[in-house]
Amino acid sequence: MEYGRVKGVDKPVSRLVQGAMVLRPDKAEAGFALLDAVFAAGCNTFDAAHLYGGGACERLLGQWIEERGLREQVVILTKAAHHNVDRKRVTPFDIAADLHDSLARLRTEYIDLYLLHRDDPAVPVGPIVEVLNEYHAAGRIRVFGGSNWTTERLQKANEYAHAHGLTPFAASSPNFSLAEQVEAPWADCITISGPQNAAARAWYAQQRLPLFTWSSLARGFFSGRLTRQNFEEVKASLDSSTVRAYCSAPNFQRLDRAGELACEKGRSVPQVALAYVLQQPLEIFALVGCETPEEFRANTEALELKLSQAEMDWLDLRRDHR
Repeated sequence: MEYGRVKGVDKPVSRLVQGAMVLRPDKAEAGFALLDAVFAAGCNTFDAAHLYGGGACERLLGQWIEERGLREQVVILTKAAHHNVDRKRVTPFDIAADLHDSLARLRTEYIDLYLLHRDDPAVPVGPIVEVLNEYHAAGRIRVFGGSNWTTERLQKANEYAHAHGLTPFAASSPNFSLAEQVEAPWADCITISGPQNAAARAWYAQQRLPLFTWSSLARGFFSGRLTRQNFEEVKASLDSSTVRAYCSAPNFQRLDRAGELACEKGRSVPQVALAYVLQQPLEIFALVGCETPEEFRANTEALELKLSQAEMDWLDLRRDHR
């Protein structure tokens, strides 16, 4: 395992972050066995959200951490203020309410990394920055940031923080993978994948803001189970969001090339696709939703796979357009 640092978090942060969304209340024993194996493989950072499983995912993660006595050894990333069918919820009230729920579910007095799951560009950033600073000062949040926030809104938030002597956003969680999104898989998602988002990636490179990238394998598009040849056969079994977001001609070309390179290097398609993400000139920590210990251990091998810049440009089709 490789580790990085996030300013404000007093522990190393594993570059592969295991998602808690895979945890199920009716399969708690299997979930605990998975978390045990992932932790044994070197992962000390876990991704959750107020929304996931109606709270069940946070509860199970918190129970596992408490029963294993691991609170000071693990980094908890959880998210708040997701919109619902009735309204947008990026308000001081909702942030505070979700935080208190998450603290109770996770059985902890503080969150290491607290991210706002969505943004509402229609509201000013000032009150949002202020309420996050309130809980940061109280010790309830060590570091905060935005998930699915544009670079423009992140910059506005941090300009407000600096102008008022407050702590700024210190992390971001957009989508990023070898595949470009042709359609957002869910409403209000932000991606920095693909040629059209080069400016956003350049901003992150300049700011050196840690990135916790979701759907690093494009929701299973690079799982190794999908190919151009079997797509029609397996299409019905794929999540509709995966089909809408990633099953495009350019992405199938990327998938073909990942398969070619995997064969050449004696690796798997997901290992090649994940290595592409991890070797970007950015401060990237990749979120993965492994369902088995074997799947997680295979992902750790992507950290050892080194790709040349020419290989990365070929995988992402950039060499084709020079």
